[in-house]
Amino acid sequence: MAQEKSRRGAGKRKLAAAKAWTLAELISYAPGAIVSRTIAENAAGTVTLFAFDAGQGLSEHSAPYDALVQILDGEAQLKIGGKAAPARAGQLVVMPANVPHAVQAAKKFKMLLTMLRAG
Repeated sequence: MAQEKSRRGAGKRKLAAAKAWTLAELISYAPGAIVSRTIAENAAGTVTLFAFDAGQGLSEHSAPYDALVQILDGEAQLKIGGKAAPARAGQLVVMPANVPHAVQAAKKFKMLLTMLRAG
């Protein structure tokens, strides 16, 4: 185990290896809330699942890293650099580093957020 940890660096694996996972099933909706679950984390970045109930959102903010948003269920209303970027299940949106963005759920949706730290 110590050898495996050293190969991965300081990372934390939150899911068992060598098993197929259905991402949308790893997180549930909660009434009137945003639910998140980090499934992988290391020096290169983080991978986090989110479930947004209808009407929930994240106000405009920016991050120092590029981020990939993959919609797993439903539809999201994204705003990136002042431009609307609607997305639905099966679609991927790139949010560039240091560009203001916001997330809004007109209807409930689930997404996978991958933060890519500069190497």
